[in-house]
Amino acid sequence: MTFEERIARRLGRTAIVGLGASKGVPEGRLVSFGLAGALSGELPVGTVIDATRVVDESGTVLWEGLPLGASPARTGTILGASRIVDDPAERARLHAATGADAVDMESGALARSGRLAGCLRAISDTPTHRLGGVAQGATPDGGVDVLGFLRGFVREPAVTVRAARGARRALRSLEGLA
Repeated sequence: MTFEERIARRLGRTAIVGLGASKGVPEGRLVSFGLAGALSGELPVGTVIDATRVVDESGTVLWEGLPLGASPARTGTILGASRIVDDPAERARLHAATGADAVDMESGALARSGRLAGCLRAISDTPTHRLGGVAQGATPDGGVDVLGFLRGFVREPAVTVRAARGARRALRSLEGLA
C-alpha cells in the first residue's frame, strides 16, 4: 500500500486512480486526492489546494463546487491534463490560458464522470523545479516504469532527487490535513 493510499484510507472509502487510469472505482461520489504540479510560481512545494474548480487545457470548467474544508489548505483551481506537464514554458502558458493554479492527471477524468465531490491536491513540484526522472518513470495506469525512472535519473540526477523529495514533502502535507 502506498503512502498516499494509507492517508486516504484513514479518511474513508477510497479508489485508486493513477495518472488517469481507474482501478476498481466504487459507486458514488469521489474525492480526487494526491499530488499536483504548480502552474503558478506562488505555490511552494507542500501547499495543499482544496479545489473549487477543475478545468481542462482549454479552460473549460469540468467541475465547480464548494471546498471540502480541509485545513490547512487554500482554495484554487486544478487543471486536469491528459499527460504530465513538465516544461516550465508550457506550465506558464497553461496558467495564463486557464487561470488554474496546479495540474494533475486524475481530477479531470473524475470531473468528466460527474462523480467528483471535491479535490485535495498537494503541490509536489513547481514551474521552475522540473520532475526529471520522476516524470519518465510514471506509467499511464499509475504504476512505475523502473527503467524509465532510472534513465531519467541518469540523465538528470539532481532534478530527479529534488522531485522525489518534493513528492515526499507534499505527501506529508496531505497527511497533516485535519
